[in-house]
Amino acid sequence: MATLDKHAILERNVTLLAIFAFLVVTVGGIVQIAPLFWLENTIEDVEGMRPYTPLELAGRDIYIREGCYVCHSQMIRPMRDEVERYGHYSLAAESQYDHPFQWGSKRTGPDLARVGGRYSDEWHVDHLRDPQSVVPESVMPKYGFLENKMIEGEYMGDLLKTHAFVGVPYDEEMVASAQADFLAQADPDSDYDGLLERYGENVNVRNFDGQPGISEADALIAYLQMLGTLVDFSTFTADASR
Repeated sequence: MATLDKHAILERNVTLLAIFAFLVVTVGGIVQIAPLFWLENTIEDVEGMRPYTPLELAGRDIYIREGCYVCHSQMIRPMRDEVERYGHYSLAAESQYDHPFQWGSKRTGPDLARVGGRYSDEWHVDHLRDPQSVVPESVMPKYGFLENKMIEGEYMGDLLKTHAFVGVPYDEEMVASAQADFLAQADPDSDYDGLLERYGENVNVRNFDGQPGISEADALIAYLQMLGTLVDFSTFTADASR
């Protein structure tokens, strides 16, 4: 009872309560923040990670513009039910080039962190045109109009410059070749060797929506088809110090 009486002194004295609350928050903050000063990098380096290609980056912007993140998360938590359904839990490194990240907090639809390669391009096209035709219980709206909105990628150099400014490792060659790489990735008959030299062999090169030209559907599908495909989890071993 005596302890409760002492606690009542804090509750009745606003100034004293504010002082002790400040001390608690300060100590808690130091405990959480101070260890970060002894880490060179808070994100583990993972083999296979690379910046988005210009076409994938354009698709990511469309993903954000259309509000896909409202119903889909991109964060698989290390829980048995999620790992069994979606695959390996998400790594911080997989979001290191996301500005902003797309972790999300609601799953009206499934998590998309490992959707890359799970379905064919044709499936994605049908799903965008009429989601209920492939998933009858879906409440997703139709996005068939994306096939009719053509893009040339003339702004991609500026977009890469912006991302480079916030730390994404796009070099001058990548920026200068942004539009050419954008066009090459959606055309398997083009000379896309430069694209592979800059971004690695793990880049999907094809006509994603099966239609002439490059549409917003091409860009969005290119983005979806690379999600979760960059890290080879059959050989990945987590750093025990993290």
